[in-house]
Amino acid sequence: MRSEIPTIGLRLRLRLVALALGLGLMGALIVAVTVSSQRQADEVSAHLSQLDQESFSIGEHFRTALRGVIDKMRAYRTSGEPALWDEFLHASSDLKIWVDHQAPALTTDRETDILQEIGATYEEYLRVAEKLHHEIQTLGEADVPRNDVPELIEVGRRLGDLGQGLSRAHYESRNQIVAGASRKLAELRLSVVGLLALLFVFGIALAGVVYRQMLAPLRVRLGESMALAERNEKLASLGMLAAGVAHEIRTPLTALKAALFIQQKKFSPGSPERADSELIHREIGRLERIVDDFLEFARPADPELTVMPAEVPLHEVHALLSGQLARSGIDLICESSPQLKIKADPAQIKQVLINLVQNAAESMEEHGTITLRARHDRQHISNGEMDVVVLEVADTGKGIAPEVQKRLFDPFFTTKARGTGLGLPIAARIVQKHGGALRYQTEINQGSTFRVILPEVSA
Repeated sequence: MRSEIPTIGLRLRLRLVALALGLGLMGALIVAVTVSSQRQADEVSAHLSQLDQESFSIGEHFRTALRGVIDKMRAYRTSGEPALWDEFLHASSDLKIWVDHQAPALTTDRETDILQEIGATYEEYLRVAEKLHHEIQTLGEADVPRNDVPELIEVGRRLGDLGQGLSRAHYESRNQIVAGASRKLAELRLSVVGLLALLFVFGIALAGVVYRQMLAPLRVRLGESMALAERNEKLASLGMLAAGVAHEIRTPLTALKAALFIQQKKFSPGSPERADSELIHREIGRLERIVDDFLEFARPADPELTVMPAEVPLHEVHALLSGQLARSGIDLICESSPQLKIKADPAQIKQVLINLVQNAAESMEEHGTITLRARHDRQHISNGEMDVVVLEVADTGKGIAPEVQKRLFDPFFTTKARGTGLGLPIAARIVQKHGGALRYQTEINQGSTFRVILPEVSA
């Protein structure tokens, strides 16, 4: 592993060089964007100047068209010829269409208000013109009341003023846009230049920070790998030692049990001697369990994997423990699960689940509920992210204290008066040998949920 360190360091240096080149390219890109923004600003200014000229032509076009309409109405008022009225209507229609087409080109509320007022005033002009036309057709042009003509002239004058106001409003709006665009583009140039300077400073600082942050995790991973290798070596040695210790302890324990069995026959039931012998028998049994647990932790058996439905071990554990837990006021519930398959050793997985259920039962004083369920999920385990089956053991107990959580999977750590502290470490090692993980979630006074996460076998 130490021989890999120079190669890893070379990769780090190459990454840092790539980072520096990337920052340089980014700075060059910002400069290019700044130049491009300047060019675009010039193009926008030229375009807006052209629009300013067009806004001036709006007023000229409206005044010219309006003057033509008024002239045709005046000629018709004088002569009363129907052809002149048709020409007036045609010119009026063209002017109305032109006014309607100007609405999409307007950009401010003031322009819109003026255009609406022009429309309303022009409608009034047409009403007065229609009234004159009706009187001319009915009375003749010589008998038309004179007071209708000044009204027509007044409405026409108002239309002319509104046309000039529209031209001024449109021109002023374009000027404001030009000024605002120029100001914003100038601010953008200053911001980009400042950002460029900050980017280079940040890039230098980032290079140093990333260098340290990439090396530090690497050292941690190397340390963890070396510690894991050392731990595996110790466990291998511990396994060899455990086999010898187990043999040396079991032999005298067997002799003690045999001698105790012979002696117990000599004691009458209920005598102090019989009580003492039964106590010795129980403690010898406890020693045997400790030796068995220690041996199983140090030298766990390889699982004999077989494909099986995920709900099978849950139902077996439920059938095995539900009656016993019911006598303690604890409900063991096995929820219905989807059709999922796992590849596991049935006996070992059942051992893990029994241990978790018993721990859950011990976390509840008298009454409570333990729920068994299986579900599909996608999680990251030892072989990477994959589809998994999660076997859950959820209880309504008092939860796990934070100080206990830190040492929950430490060998020989226990909060029980007569526990060995090997139940959860053995369960975790069994699940690990299955290529999965044993995880938990807990909340004080709300309960805990232990999850046996195993790779899912596709149908």
